[in-house]
Amino acid sequence: MTGSRGGRRVRRRSPSPLDESSPPQQPATPKEVAVSERPSKRTGRASNSTSFSTSGPDVWADLLECLLHQIIALLSSFHDRLAFRSTCRYWRSTFFSFPSAFSSSLPPLLLKPLTRYPSRDRRQAVYSFLYNCEWQLIDPVKQSSSCRRSPPLNPPKGMNYLGCSYGHLIFCNLDHCLLVDAYGGTVVRSPKLKSTDNCKIVCGTLVAPLNSPNSYLLLLSASSLFQWEVGTDSWLQHPLDLNEVTHTVFFKGEMFAINCDGLYTIHLTPQLIVHEVAVDWDDRPVEQADGTVLKITLMYWVVACGDMLLLVELLEFKCGDWGIFEVFRLDFSVEPAKWVKVKNLGNYSLFISFSLTSPAFSCMNPERWGGKSNSIYVANHPDADEPWTVVELGQAVPRTTWNFPYLSEKASQPHLYVAQPENLWVHPSLVYRVGQ
Repeated sequence: MTGSRGGRRVRRRSPSPLDESSPPQQPATPKEVAVSERPSKRTGRASNSTSFSTSGPDVWADLLECLLHQIIALLSSFHDRLAFRSTCRYWRSTFFSFPSAFSSSLPPLLLKPLTRYPSRDRRQAVYSFLYNCEWQLIDPVKQSSSCRRSPPLNPPKGMNYLGCSYGHLIFCNLDHCLLVDAYGGTVVRSPKLKSTDNCKIVCGTLVAPLNSPNSYLLLLSASSLFQWEVGTDSWLQHPLDLNEVTHTVFFKGEMFAINCDGLYTIHLTPQLIVHEVAVDWDDRPVEQADGTVLKITLMYWVVACGDMLLLVELLEFKCGDWGIFEVFRLDFSVEPAKWVKVKNLGNYSLFISFSLTSPAFSCMNPERWGGKSNSIYVANHPDADEPWTVVELGQAVPRTTWNFPYLSEKASQPHLYVAQPENLWVHPSLVYRVGQ
């Protein structure tokens, strides 16, 4: 796979040490990507290779690909893998051939907005990602390697946040969608939506990485599903009869969506099929025998965790000033499927944020990078002193961790729509480009 390199004469130099404390190079001013052509899959070409491509001995380029994959698997942070990718052209190519399934061994980055704007119609503050704002990406492994990013220039007005998928923030108004690369800063603009029938679009997701040949953007409202094949110039609209979808997740090749009514699978080919998963929801008691309410579900998330599909609930107890996380796995071996309580996450940790429609993540063997297994990493409110709080499963969650103003409103007004995200976890798009 390395090709013939025997006839090439290279002046040997002593390798330059890699300064792990240096933050990655800031990208150029964010730019828009034309959508008339699909994003290129030729990621192995090192058009922007760094000085490391000529500073090391040529023997680096002769290491077997399988050996380099073993090295990549040992790297426990995104910035370490970014440095590996920048070493030389062959290593860059090998990086992109690394199986993307191993992304679960990396913790996500925390995206933290740095500009605060007062809300005109709400008491709390909201953070706009698109209007004169910057955000910071913080690596749990190396917080000193955090970096800043800027939004696109001159964004359309009235853009609402719909979610984050495959490293891209999804914004939409009644006319267009923007896909903003949270790490690279590039922007993909969709063609104009013909009509949304004045329906409130509540959720957006990609079904595959943006550079994949089968990448689609899906927008969900209560009455329609809008489908755009990335790179084409038109949308498809499908009738849909679902209450507001709050989370989507891909598990074992299937797309799952959840709302207050139930759990569903969504298939796009050969035609749109939405199937409700038969689930027994009764194994999650919230009342005593006399009907007294013990706890209230404030928020919930669905997350793929190894070979398990998990439901994570944040519960507020009525008898105290605290809450608790409860986790359930979906047992598909019985009919109907059943949510079974998980008392221990084993060698996994979970990453959640209170930014509505934002994804949750799992990470395997977090001790590799100094993290904690059987724990939930909670993205804190932007005003908090620390960027996140670590809660061991089963421990009490202090009210200061989750008592955001809109959460209490969400409990009493399920239709509440938050147009801008708070702090959220994100895997950079580069993580998903490997194995393509």
